[in-house]
Amino acid sequence: MTTLKAQLHNDLTTAIKARDELRSGTLRMTLAAITKEEVSGKTARELSDDEVRKVIAREAKKRREAAEAFEKGGRAEQAAREVAEGELLAEYLPAPLGDDDLDALVADAVAEAKANGAEGPRAMGAVMKLVTPKVAGRAEGGRVSAAVKRALAEG
Repeated sequence: MTTLKAQLHNDLTTAIKARDELRSGTLRMTLAAITKEEVSGKTARELSDDEVRKVIAREAKKRREAAEAFEKGGRAEQAAREVAEGELLAEYLPAPLGDDDLDALVADAVAEAKANGAEGPRAMGAVMKLVTPKVAGRAEGGRVSAAVKRALAEG
């Protein structure tokens, strides 16, 4: 079984051979971010596939934010490249959760938190603790917390 990092390396080699500048550049930056993560801290280590996904998600988020900034600055060409890089990175991430799926996971977490004695707006932390691992990499934190706030306000 190939690790996600090995898959990125293989895809980089293919992109270089195909002279796909966008893909090779994006994968190089992503692999550099993964390597940086591996050597940060006291000892160098190999990242698990989940940790690699987190790095890819972080890189994809940076691309979305940069695209918005370029768009606001009237630099459509750079914005388009950032969007393309973000879409390329999304191929390596699990499919994002739809609103209904996210709401269902949040509702389960709210029910579990209530069963453990946490209710109302003060339950936010407890619910987030329960729901975050279930949505890891499939929904942005802001979207998750908004869904949790809605669910707590209704309940």
